[in-house]
Amino acid sequence: MTYEVWLPFRADEIDGLPEGPDYRYWNGEDDFPADPADCAFYVVPYMKGGDVPVRPLAGMTSLKVLQTLSAGIDHVQPGLRLLPDGVQLCNARGVHDASTAELALTLILASLRGIPDFVRGQDREEWRSGFRPALADRSVLIVGYGAVGSAIEDRLAPFELARVARVARSARETARGPVHPITSLPQLLPDADVVVLVTPLTEETKGLVDAGFLARMKDGALLVNVARGGVVDTGALLAELESGRLRAALDVTDPEPLPAGHPLWHAPGVLISPHVGGPTSAFLPRAHRLLVDQLNRFVNREPLRNVLLTTGS
Repeated sequence: MTYEVWLPFRADEIDGLPEGPDYRYWNGEDDFPADPADCAFYVVPYMKGGDVPVRPLAGMTSLKVLQTLSAGIDHVQPGLRLLPDGVQLCNARGVHDASTAELALTLILASLRGIPDFVRGQDREEWRSGFRPALADRSVLIVGYGAVGSAIEDRLAPFELARVARVARSARETARGPVHPITSLPQLLPDADVVVLVTPLTEETKGLVDAGFLARMKDGALLVNVARGGVVDTGALLAELESGRLRAALDVTDPEPLPAGHPLWHAPGVLISPHVGGPTSAFLPRAHRLLVDQLNRFVNREPLRNVLLTTGS
């Protein structure tokens, strides 16, 4: 049996792909490479906004696997209702752990140590010395303790923190200590000097960081968002930033991309990076390894990795 696989990379660029499928290259172009009805395994183009990820889904009547190249799946969720029953939705858990954790640590250190202010001073040839907050002896709260959250804690470990608290959807134990349920946030937030958001964007987490959440954070605390912009109520965050009570380091925003003229660009105490947690030199080799493994499993009818749901179940 011959079936088609749609890839956002050219098949000859990936070593180890199994023989058998017809590989089609599609990275969000206006024209489809073939009839979507013949596609059995669809790898969603990476970092393509708008309707690109879901545009072919309505025609994919033979689809068996929908594979994202991101840990989050919010960009494809609107199209799941268009799919036939039995489609397995898989994410890219493991592909972005290291690079996103690196960026989270970078944002924490850059914000605490005042690196943006030093850069502005260098541009103006000004020597801006003085005391700055350190990460040592601080308390960090990680909200969304999955693979990326764990990778962030791995990188925080050498920094002599006072403590790390972990929050996920439900409680569990880890080798490093307890993971608290999300219902524990009101008790944990007042003790955190740094709050790192790594949670996926779902109906439950949309707007999680609202005025009440922010009000529970201690004065001078730093909010770091490497999750999704929609997890944070932008208006509520702006109010706290403009008051000078909180600071923020944001790799994601709502809206995104952040338009010119938006007040978040110039809010006091904010550091913004343009959603660059995932697209690094680590992405391609790790994405290729994931796809080779998944497609070999698919061809050999073995269980797939990272299955989040099956449509119709």
